[in-house]
Amino acid sequence: ELREEAGLDLPELEPYAVENATGMDGTTVPVAVHAGRWNGDPAELTLTEGVMLHWFAPEDLPRLRMSRSTLDLVLRHAAEAEPPPPPPATAARAAHGTTVPHIIGVHLYLEDADGRVLLGLRHPESAYAGGVHHFLAGHCERESAVACLVREAAEEAGLVIDPADVEFAHAVHLTDTPQAQPRLQLVFRARHWQGTPEVLEPDRCVGWDWWHPDDLPEPIVPYARAAIGSIRAGVPYSELGWE
Repeated sequence: ELREEAGLDLPELEPYAVENATGMDGTTVPVAVHAGRWNGDPAELTLTEGVMLHWFAPEDLPRLRMSRSTLDLVLRHAAEAEPPPPPPATAARAAHGTTVPHIIGVHLYLEDADGRVLLGLRHPESAYAGGVHHFLAGHCERESAVACLVREAAEEAGLVIDPADVEFAHAVHLTDTPQAQPRLQLVFRARHWQGTPEVLEPDRCVGWDWWHPDDLPEPIVPYARAAIGSIRAGVPYSELGWE
């Protein structure tokens, strides 16, 4: 099937799980799931079925439209799998403190007329920070950071923001563990917007609310708390997790 649908020939596939799916006639059908490893460019493959192949980080999958069983299966595999060792050249560069890819996050900082900050309570089953308060946030999809912010605000909360009303507020450079991929979390402030925050992606966020910076909710994503404090203090940059 891989060869027929995508022209992909993997030398090794390992059985991973057998899942039950519902057939067209309503009967339960066992489906064997295999795991393989490939590091190529999906854009170079020729598809004979489907419309697109693309790499997605596990933490981004809850934003995609897919069956819950498929999402659970992929996230389970991601949690169990150990990351592959980097190629020797990459390992050498990382060891010498040079080129290492970073993940870029984009976050919205909104204050209402009373100086309260908008935070969302993430769904308890969210792949990241489940049951924890956080900024409205997302990752860029081959777009500028401000364009990402405007899109995420509309998709997640129904807020309309003019890019001209967006200004940089803070950046947090962090790493969770010495082995984790570093992240640069950009926080932007919008002085003006249209609309009232709505829950438009209930699988990611179960509610929006305004919180005074001196009385933030618990639990809250640590770097979000740090960013709020830094913004109030007029500090444009902070670091977390680096030794």
